[in-house]
Amino acid sequence: MIPGKFAITLHILTLLTKSPDEFLSSEYIAGSMNINPVLVRKEIGNLKKHNVVESREGKFGGTRLAKPAAAISLEDIFNMTFNSVSLGYSKNDPNPDCPVGKKINENLDVLYKSINTKICKQLKDISLLQFTSNF
Repeated sequence: MIPGKFAITLHILTLLTKSPDEFLSSEYIAGSMNINPVLVRKEIGNLKKHNVVESREGKFGGTRLAKPAAAISLEDIFNMTFNSVSLGYSKNDPNPDCPVGKKINENLDVLYKSINTKICKQLKDISLLQFTSNF
C-alpha cells in the first residue's frame, strides 16, 4: 500500500511554497499536519538530501525551499519518497507446483511496473507551484 510519506512530503513542500521567504519550523509544519515534529524533520532530511530545501538552526531557524516551486514536479516528489509503488505480495511463498503460484509474483511485478509508469507520467506535468495554487 502507498504510505502517507508522499502526502507528508507534499504537505511540507506546499507550506514552504506558500511562505517562500520564511524559514518554517518543524513544529509549525507538524502543527499543520497534526503529527509529531520528528516525522517532519525526517522528511525534511530526505528533502535536504535531494537539494530541494535548505535549513538553518537557531532561534530564527527552520526550513525553506532551495529551488523554485515551478522547477519541482510532483514526479520529482514521488521519486524522492518512493522507489516504486507496490500493492504487496502474499505473505507466504506461493506453491511453485501450482500454475498460478509459480507465476503470480512475476505477473504482479509487470502490473506494478505499469502502475508506476502511469503514476509518473501523470505527475510529471504537474509542478509543485501548480499544485500549491489550489490552496
